[in-house]
Amino acid sequence: MAPTDATVSRTSTSGVLAETGIDPALDLFEEIDRLRKEKNAVILAHYYQDGEIQDIADFVGDSLQLSQSAADTTADRIVFAGVHFMAETAKILNPDKPVLVPDMEAGCSLADGCPGPAFGKWLRNYPDHVVISYINCSAEVKALSDLICTSSNAHKIVGSVPADKKIVFAPDRHLGRYLIDKLGRDMVLWPGTCQVHEIFSEKKIVQLKTRHPNAKVIAHPECERSVLRIADHVGSTSSLLSFTASDPSDEFIVATEPGIIHQMEKLSPNKTFIPAPARGACEACNECPHMKLNTLEKLYLCLRDDRPELFVPEELLDRARLPIERMLELSR
Repeated sequence: MAPTDATVSRTSTSGVLAETGIDPALDLFEEIDRLRKEKNAVILAHYYQDGEIQDIADFVGDSLQLSQSAADTTADRIVFAGVHFMAETAKILNPDKPVLVPDMEAGCSLADGCPGPAFGKWLRNYPDHVVISYINCSAEVKALSDLICTSSNAHKIVGSVPADKKIVFAPDRHLGRYLIDKLGRDMVLWPGTCQVHEIFSEKKIVQLKTRHPNAKVIAHPECERSVLRIADHVGSTSSLLSFTASDPSDEFIVATEPGIIHQMEKLSPNKTFIPAPARGACEACNECPHMKLNTLEKLYLCLRDDRPELFVPEELLDRARLPIERMLELSR
C-alpha cells in the first residue's frame, strides 16, 4: 500500500545481495532481458549510470528525455536506474503503474538540500512570484511550483514567463545564476548546489588545459560560474553529448559527471575525453555517489522481485503533475 504521510516511501536495497545471493554463473544481461520481456517492463537509465546499466537500458537520456519517455511509455512497469527524484517524476506521470528503483538510497544533494516544508516556508516571502523549480527536487517541492524545468529547456521555461512577472528559481543557484547571466532576467534563487558539479576546480582545469592545449572544455550549467567562464561549451548533459559528436575537436575536458563519457566514446570512438578534476586530492569526487549506488546486480534483483517500489502520496500526485505537464507541453 502507498504511504499516507507527506514523505515518499524509501526502502533501501542495501544488504539485499548478501541476503538473497546471486549465482555467479548467472548471465545478468540475459536474465534482465528475459525479465524485462516477461514482465513488459521498460528500463530507463540516466547518462550518469555505469556503462553496463546504460547498455542494458531501453532508453538512456537526461532528465528531460527521461521525463518524456516516462510520459510516453506503454510498458506495464517502469524500472528507473537513476536517482530518487527521477523515479518520483516517472511515478507522478504514471500514477497507476509500478515504478521500481534498484536502490532507493540513490538520492540527490540538490533535492535533499531543499526540503518541502522549508521551501514552502521560504516561499511565503515571495507571494507574487512565479515559482520555477529545477527537476532535481522532491515531489513536495514540485507540488509547490508553477513550472518545472530541466537544464535542457530552462531557457525556454524561464522565457515563457511574462516579463512583468517576478520569478523564484530553485533549487540550484548555479544554474539560476547562469540563466540570469544569459537571459538578463532577474530571479530570486534558493541557495542549493549539486555536490558533484560544485567540486570542479577552475585552477586544475586550466592546468589540465596547458597539457592538452587543443582540448575544448565543456561544462554543465550546474558548475560554478568560474568554471563556466572558461568553458568552450555550456549545456545540459544531452547538449554536451551532441556537441562532442558534432564538433571537429579530437579532445574534450568534461566538467560534468563522468558517466556521460561512456556515451561520448560510443558516439565518437576516435576522440579523447578527459574528466575534469575536482578540488583537493580526491580523484573520485567528480562521480555522483548516489547514481553509483545502482548496480547491475541490484537492477536484476529489482526486476526479479518487483521491489523496491516507489510510492508518491496521493495528496501530492495531482499538484506535482501539473507543473511537470506544463513543462512537457512547453518543450514540445
